[in-house]
Order: sequence, then structure tokens, then C-alpha cells
Amino acid sequence: MRVSLPPPAAVVLAIGGLYVGQSVIGGLTFIALPSVLRERGLPLDQIGLTYLAVLPWALKFLWAPAVERYRLPAAGRARSRRIVLATTLISAVGLVAVGLIGPVAFVPLISVFVLIAFAASTGDIACDGHAVETLSQAHHGWGNAAQVGGAYLGSAIGSGLFLVLVARLDWRLASFAMAGLLLVLALPFLLSPPPAAPARRTHQPALKQALKRPEMRAGLLLAAIYVPAQKWGVAMLGPYLVDSGLDLASIGLVNGIGGLAVGFACALLGGALVRAFGARSVLVLALLLQASSLAGLGLAAWRGLPQPLVLTLALASSSGVMALGFVALYARFMALSDPRQAGVDFTLLQCMDGLVSMAAGVGSGWVAQHLGYGACFALAAAAALVAAPLTALLGGPAVPDRPAARRQAAPG
Repeated sequence: MRVSLPPPAAVVLAIGGLYVGQSVIGGLTFIALPSVLRERGLPLDQIGLTYLAVLPWALKFLWAPAVERYRLPAAGRARSRRIVLATTLISAVGLVAVGLIGPVAFVPLISVFVLIAFAASTGDIACDGHAVETLSQAHHGWGNAAQVGGAYLGSAIGSGLFLVLVARLDWRLASFAMAGLLLVLALPFLLSPPPAAPARRTHQPALKQALKRPEMRAGLLLAAIYVPAQKWGVAMLGPYLVDSGLDLASIGLVNGIGGLAVGFACALLGGALVRAFGARSVLVLALLLQASSLAGLGLAAWRGLPQPLVLTLALASSSGVMALGFVALYARFMALSDPRQAGVDFTLLQCMDGLVSMAAGVGSGWVAQHLGYGACFALAAAAALVAAPLTALLGGPAVPDRPAARRQAAPG
């Protein structure tokens, strides 16, 4: 049964606000927080433990089927907005608690960030499912742009603006400001008119259904290889810049203004390249560029390079190359997801991303602490080179559209 879909522009605006909010949390947790902790003298191996907050993102596939079954009842409208409202409120309250705890009490602070991550990752299940269901394949590019562009805008706010506010005001006010921003960013989604619902849904979302498909299994292996090759070295960029003599305000400006400009531009470039050459070619290109950037950072850590060149390499690695590659990766994820259980399929692929990201973050902290930044960046560059041919093998042909499934899917 064909159901009416909302205008693509309205969907992109609504999900874009949610993706920005999720990335505000990510930028604050994984970029800003390590820099603040390093400035306060915490050791690098302990700072690497901040990546434990990735755990809910890595494990959300465990509760994604239950969330998806609640979101898509047998009859009636989808409940995407209820889920988003509840998870946004929990995240905002959590950031208020972060402000009250302060950056000194490490264990309570990380515990709250894990709770925030749990709420945000649950809301992301509903958001991703809504995006795949309500955007036709012709408009997937807009959805990918909202994901990656929103990610870099949110990361710039969470890692850049937050650090500037901490330096100019204090930790508490900066955290309160981020909590209020999350509520504002969710409004376009919460206030958008709900689309029509089909008469009845017959498909039961389940992990088993996803894992039965060979293309999904290939996608999981692709994520397991590609993501750590991109993210391993980037995890220690903030502490490295602090130890290189940059203050938090300067790092915040670089991450904020520079990261937003470079990341957004490369996200648009990535979308154009994916359309012209396909996701596989762009994924391989991004890995080769990342290897070059990380090799330069390794040289800077060992031999020293002019600070402007170090900042350029850091921006290229953490913003430009990452944006270029993840547009292609998420395009692949969206193509692999079955619209009848998009929240489960897309979540499963993202969980592999989160799991290997956590391992890469903790591992890079250990390597940087015991072997130095130079070894950390050099090993990450080598990993990217090794991953490039494997990614070329796993990129795979385009997944054919499933129009019948898409017509049956219930927009959220």
C-alpha cells in the first residue's frame, strides 16, 4: 500500500537538527572533554577511557529491534516523535548534571556521559529509521548531507564553541548552554506534521532478518575495517595539540570555525564524488588521504613542524578527510538498509562503527601514553594504508532498490 511521504526538504530539515544535536554531544565528549582533561593534568591512558562513552552507540543494536517495534506499531502512526522527545530531554538533563559535577570528578562525569550516550543513541534509532523510510532513493543524497553536514556542524559546536565557552566563562555555564541547544535543535522534528500511516504493518523488525542478508554481513565487515583506519589517530589530536602548547580557546577556534568550514565543504565534495564515482572509490580515496595526513602528524610529533602546518594537517585529518569518507560510508549504509526495518539495519551498521571506534580510542590513548604521539600517528597511517585495498574489495556493487518494501514501510 502506497503511503504519502512528506516533502524531502521538510524531512532533511527535521532530521538535520537531530543529527546536529547528536554530534554536539559527540564533539563535546570525544574532542572537547579530552582537551579539558589534559589541561587539568590527567594522564593520556585515563583520557582514552572517555571512549567508553561510545559503548551505548556500539551496543544499541541490542535494543534497536524493541525500539523499532514500539516505533512502528501494527497499525497507526509511527511513534518516532515520542522517542525523540524522551531521549532529548534525558540528554539535556544529563548535560545539566555534567555542568554541576565539573571536570574533576572523573568517574561520575564519565558515568553521566555514558547515560547521555544511551539516550542519544536510542533517539538515533528512531531518527535513522525515519530518514530511510521517508526519503526515496532519489533523495538519499540529501539524507547523507544532513547526516554528515549535521555531524560536522554539531561537532564544531560541541568541540569548538564549548571549549571557547569554557575558557571565556566556565565549565558549568558552557554545559548548561549545550543542554539548551539540544532542546532547540530537536524542535523542527518535534513540531513537523506527522505523515500518513499505512493501514497495517506486517513485517516484524528483527536482528535475525538483517543478519540473514549477505550484503549486510559484508557491510559490517566493511565498517569494522574502515572506521578504525580513519579514527585511530584522530582520537589523540586534541591532547597532542594541548601538549604542543595550544590553549583551549585556540583549539576551540580551530575545531569550531576551521572544522566547520573544512568539514562541511568536504561533505559536499564527498556527496558529489559519490554520485560521480560511487561510494567504493571515495572510501579508498579517503583512506589514502588519511594515511598521508597522519604520516605528516607523526613526522611533526617526532621531528617538529611549524605550528600552522601542524594545524593544517590536524584539520585535514579530523575534518576534511573524515567528512569525505563518511559521506560515502553512510551512503553505503543507507543503501544496505531495508526500509521495513531501517532503524534496525542502519543501527546494526552504526554499532559496528561505534564498537571499533571505542577500541580505537582506548588503544590510541595507550599507544600515545607509552610509545608517544609519533608512534600513535604512524601506526594509524599504516592501518589506513592496509585498509585501503580491503575496502576496495568490500565496497561491493550498488544494492538494488526494493520499491515494494519501501511502499510498505511506515514513515515516522
